[in-house]
Amino acid sequence: MINWQAFRLTIELAVVVSAILFVVGLPLAYWIAFSRWRWKFLVEAVVALPIVLPPTVLGFYVLVALGSHSPLGRWWQSLTGHTLAFTFTGLVIGSILYSLPFAVQPFAASFSSVDRKLLSASALLGASPLRTFFRVVVPLSTPGLITGLALSFAHTMGEFGVVLMVGGNIPGVTRTVSIDIYDQVEAANYASANAMALLLLIFCFLVLTLIYGLNRANALSTLSSREWRRMSPAK
Repeated sequence: MINWQAFRLTIELAVVVSAILFVVGLPLAYWIAFSRWRWKFLVEAVVALPIVLPPTVLGFYVLVALGSHSPLGRWWQSLTGHTLAFTFTGLVIGSILYSLPFAVQPFAASFSSVDRKLLSASALLGASPLRTFFRVVVPLSTPGLITGLALSFAHTMGEFGVVLMVGGNIPGVTRTVSIDIYDQVEAANYASANAMALLLLIFCFLVLTLIYGLNRANALSTLSSREWRRMSPAK
């Protein structure tokens, strides 16, 4: 039996987290790609930390930061009457931190590959840095942006440790697909666990297939455009 409530909640969480990471990750990735600050590697290390840090460790510290004894938790409780821990909002915050490198690193790598001569030419033509970013950098970085969005989405879909630590297991509020699978296995209900796991596997596979297909189509389109420009003078 498939728990559609948990599946919908997981989709909602992944969409919200991916959208926020896109907005937050773009300027951060741009800074990482183009900044010449001497100590930039420290920021890169902080961004990459969730990749190597055990999810339970990250989840524990996020739980402490969102709890009633932290300044953030007390402030939120004074506004809403409850803490951020064990809420959907808390899940979003924990998921953003956990999936941050999966968005920022592809973004930054794609920005770094943009030819600096094009940026200089845009500046010489009088374009502002913001206009250059949206008219030059973003179009040339499309494959990396798509990859970052896809990875952050798929990574959020499969979260377990951080979700369990920060959100617990509240049906309709914080019970995601991964938590539901764990519950089914604990109850020796392997048929339901298999159904949920298979659904998650197929869904994530389709998402990644779509993304890689779009990137391939974009690469072929770019290659065709370059070939056309190369052959145009000969005509």
